[in-house]
Amino acid sequence: MMSTEIDLPSIRLRENGWESLSEAELLAIALDPGLSERRALELARAILSFSEWQKRGTRMSYRRLRKIGLSHKRARAFLAMLEFSQRTRRPHLETDTSFRSSLDIFRFFLPRVIDLRKECFWNVLLDGKNRIIRIVKVSEGSLTSSLVHPREVFRPAIEEAAAAVLFVHNHPSGDPTPSREDQRITSRLVETGRVIGIRVLDHVVIGHDRYFSFADQGLILSGEP
Repeated sequence: MMSTEIDLPSIRLRENGWESLSEAELLAIALDPGLSERRALELARAILSFSEWQKRGTRMSYRRLRKIGLSHKRARAFLAMLEFSQRTRRPHLETDTSFRSSLDIFRFFLPRVIDLRKECFWNVLLDGKNRIIRIVKVSEGSLTSSLVHPREVFRPAIEEAAAAVLFVHNHPSGDPTPSREDQRITSRLVETGRVIGIRVLDHVVIGHDRYFSFADQGLILSGEP
């Protein structure tokens, strides 16, 4: 059925406000520049028809948007908007504050890793009172001893004169159980930290809805594995 003028998102927005608009109408307004509103609505409804989008918007890819009918610029702008929205929903942690527990670490990093398809490894740099100096992304890809090398891991800690560090990485499979390689890498990093005088407080592996803490399991004690 053809939409009437009163059904157009711009009219409904002007008369009834943002809360009156459906998800498709909100998307249509975002897609509208350079398009007719009816065409924008068609594209918005096509986007929402993907079950992946309905379940988890960040799964919407450039290729799918182009297949739906979005131009290169519009697809790129849409994904930028999606990324911006996702980032603004993430918990923000200021420097000079502290993680109080492994659960705090899990809650902070989960929104950042939940949609990642590759393993990533972070180094959280801490001062003498375990306050955060900086969070550094060290690597991306399946963890190996060559990818997560002590030299690259501890370089920013040395540059920032960090007194301690803690490590975080994700398992895209959803199961946070550390692999043998995870255990070997952790032992190697802890030993390196002991030699250079930087304490390793924890290594937290994050899955989809749970996590594994080496420190909580007694595998890192006072900077020792």
